[in-house]
Amino acid sequence: MTNKPRVLLTNPIHPLLLPLLAQHCDVVLAPDTTAATLARLVVDADALIVRAQLAPDLFEHAQRLRAVVRHGVGLDMIPVEAATARGIPVANLPGSNTQAVVEYCVAAMLHLRRRLAPIDAKLRSEGWAAARPLADSGTELGGSVCGIVGIGAVGGRLAHIASALGMRVLGLTRRPGGLPAHVEAADKAQLFRQSDVVVLACPLNEQTRGLVDAETVASMKPGALLINVARGPVIDTDAVLAALRDGHLGGAAFDVHDRQPLRGDESLFGAPNLLLTPHVAGITATSMRAMSEGAVATVLALLRGERPANVVNPQVFQ
Repeated sequence: MTNKPRVLLTNPIHPLLLPLLAQHCDVVLAPDTTAATLARLVVDADALIVRAQLAPDLFEHAQRLRAVVRHGVGLDMIPVEAATARGIPVANLPGSNTQAVVEYCVAAMLHLRRRLAPIDAKLRSEGWAAARPLADSGTELGGSVCGIVGIGAVGGRLAHIASALGMRVLGLTRRPGGLPAHVEAADKAQLFRQSDVVVLACPLNEQTRGLVDAETVASMKPGALLINVARGPVIDTDAVLAALRDGHLGGAAFDVHDRQPLRGDESLFGAPNLLLTPHVAGITATSMRAMSEGAVATVLALLRGERPANVVNPQVFQ
């Protein structure tokens, strides 16, 4: 037993940052992320670094918790109001994985538009002559319209890159007056009706839950792409799958899902032209190191009694 504060990790952090955290704290890595396990371990924790969904009542078990830090950006994993009610500061790391998510979006666009995976598979299985004609149906991003829902850090940077690729960019945001010069403000109906590629990069809240319903999907251009790096419940998954099956949509990429993790037996596994990834858009070796650096620095600052600017509920300091 030491006098060091104890930090609970829901999941591993970057190995190069673990020694720094361990130099100042006793580090406990949860063996799993079930509600029961985290409730048991948080009892003795002074700080918590979060990479998994927390139960709504987790903080009722926290007897001495002084800091909660999201190893990333999205706060929907953390019951922030419950933490605030108990005077526990919660922080996240804005911008720490922005580049990773943006590059994922561009990769998904190119994957779906150029049909690289089917071409590779056909070349390997049936040969050159069979694979080459698949390229005839590929389309370029330049000259097309990219609609972005949510012009925050991710949406703003993606808009810049899409514009540089020669795309016209439409943006749907609560503050259209603050859009960059190369982004045209659009309402929901305009954006979905005019876009060749729609990227969902908005937070999940009561305004965005179910934003992309069956009527919205039906209004999209034939052959359009839909990329979701927001949260699963932003879309009506069944409506999108139906549009993929009947050929109305040209493709989709889902990095986030209604329920996570996927079991493998969901109907979306049988949908055509659908890229599925396990919530990894923001995860690269580069971003993992950046997120771990930010998480460790923020935890240590909070444990020293400091008030970092990235705390999302600063009212707890009053």
